Amino acid sequence: MEIKLNNKKNIQNISSRECFEKLSKEDNSHLVDVRTKPEWLYIGVPNLELLQKKTVCVAWQIYPDMQINANFESEILDSEIKKQDNIFLICRSGQRSFDAAKFLTSRGFTNCYNVVDGFEGNLDHEHHRSTIEGWKYHNLPWRQ
Repeated sequence: MEIKLNNKKNIQNISSRECFEKLSKEDNSHLVDVRTKPEWLYIGVPNLELLQKKTVCVAWQIYPDMQINANFESEILDSEIKKQDNIFLICRSGQRSFDAAKFLTSRGFTNCYNVVDGFEGNLDHEHHRSTIEGWKYHNLPWRQ
């Protein structure tokens, strides 16, 4: 499946801490984890129970081939997210979520945000994650 992304739309980058704060204050806001099923199972997922919300897990790419999920938009809509809601997209370190945000914006979703530091953040000098940035690093609620 070939997906053309609209590069003219600006996607706002937001930190994981800012994301959690906005999720706690804004009713029509959703966190969409776009990582793969193995990542959700073995690395963990953000836990929004304190906010009486749940993380919506919709893979942007399908493991193991990592092809773009042809059903991505329909799975987002099936989760009862509306095109005008605030949608915060998160992946491991901010790239897949950025691509997913660009795609959704090109499909008429009006308030997409990229969690730029992701769930685990970038690699540190020893090639480890969750040590310099990201949802887990900032001790935001998560579960495995």
